[in-house]
Amino acid sequence: MTTEVFAPAKVNLTLHVTGQRADGYHLLDSLVVFADVGDRLWFTPAPQMQIEVTGPFAIGVPTDRRNLIWRAAEIAGWTGHITLEKNLPHGAGIGGGSSDAAAVLRAFGGADHALALGADVPVCLKHTPQRMRGIGEVLDPIGGLPELEIVLVNPRVIVPTGAVFSGLQSKQNDPMADALPALKTASEFCEWLAAQRNDLEHLACVVAPEVSAALSALDGALLARMSGSGATCFGLYASGAAAAAARIAHAHPDWWVASGRVLS
Repeated sequence: MTTEVFAPAKVNLTLHVTGQRADGYHLLDSLVVFADVGDRLWFTPAPQMQIEVTGPFAIGVPTDRRNLIWRAAEIAGWTGHITLEKNLPHGAGIGGGSSDAAAVLRAFGGADHALALGADVPVCLKHTPQRMRGIGEVLDPIGGLPELEIVLVNPRVIVPTGAVFSGLQSKQNDPMADALPALKTASEFCEWLAAQRNDLEHLACVVAPEVSAALSALDGALLARMSGSGATCFGLYASGAAAAAARIAHAHPDWWVASGRVLS
């Protein structure tokens, strides 16, 4: 019997770098949401593990144990044929591989070992808004967000995460505001978000000027910001995201552009 699951794009609405541990891991404070845009996976039990990759970003995806999906299946004690429809770009700051791995753990178990697969995997186990702290292991649900539409824009460049983090002048930065106020509208929420940060955005724009171009293309959004360490940028809207995405895609046909809504 085949099981189908959805692995949505993870979006860091904020990303505050608040410290660094002795082992080199950075401490983060991030408000994470998910979009109804993402990869799809199908699982069919069989005696041997096999991964088949389709979709617009299939090229370059490993089909052996280098793939987090394979390792997640081993943790879950599941074996069989996995078909991955890769719709999210690689190395894009929207948790594609982590969300794929989390989809396996959600379907077949092993969630307690999610952090062993990567810092972004635990937060991807649930598709609801969460505050993520530490190295990704401290998660708190966030409720009451207004309905939001989103546009995701990736200028088809990969920003090296190590180079961006190493460029930070300070690893000890202020965390997010402790309490999320009651924000009833998309405009109010985005106004609050604008007072928060992505500490990596400026550095990513230096490493890859295309990120600045993507942010500029989102000029009609209530808020435009980079997700994670880049290069994907997002725009938040009360409505009209599909039209905005169509405009950007027409102006930049070589970019990856998608629109949808924020899951709540």
